[in-house]
Amino acid sequence: DGAAKGTRFTVPILWCKKTDTIVSNESSEIIRDLNSQFNDIAGDKTLDLYPVKLRPAIDEVNEWVYHGINNGVYKCGFATSQGAYDTAVTELFRCLDKCEEILGRQRYIAGDVLTEADVRLFPTLVRFDEVYVVYFKTNKKFIHQYPNLWNYVKDVYQTPGMRHSVNMWHIKTHYFTSHPVLNANAIVPIGPNLNLDEPHDRAGGWVDGTTRVYAK
Repeated sequence: DGAAKGTRFTVPILWCKKTDTIVSNESSEIIRDLNSQFNDIAGDKTLDLYPVKLRPAIDEVNEWVYHGINNGVYKCGFATSQGAYDTAVTELFRCLDKCEEILGRQRYIAGDVLTEADVRLFPTLVRFDEVYVVYFKTNKKFIHQYPNLWNYVKDVYQTPGMRHSVNMWHIKTHYFTSHPVLNANAIVPIGPNLNLDEPHDRAGGWVDGTTRVYAK
């Protein structure tokens, strides 16, 4: 019969065409479902973004990344008091510094392979310098000023299948024209137009998880 007028909808939504209903609108559940429930139609049936041996690390990373970074930028941008903003931005950059430290000793955020944790962290990082620094006032430091984080963003972006999830024109236009309370005239900033295709240094290795061997 359809939803009542004024009903609030959120995305992403996993929709069942057979039953004509919502299966889930919780992103943390949908990413798990997409990883394991559709292997019969998957292009790469061997890909597992939630491997058993890394699940404890993935779950632990997801927890602080979500609260401090994924949701943290929104806490900064939509803060309605200086105190709330100060608390959120301090926690945001504490978590970014933690990412920088972790990525100094391993290639990916939860271990030695690309996992769900990277897929969840990457969207916030790739939008950070182009959108959040200006729009959400997260201007203490740019991602491209973090050596490990910036090369990590380029590494993930250049992973086959990932670049197609990034349309920076669409990302910027959506953000800067969607919230009149933050940008009344819907002006879209011109920069900084960072080059995600430039070489990264993440293809090397690590010795005992402490000594970095950089790619040539």
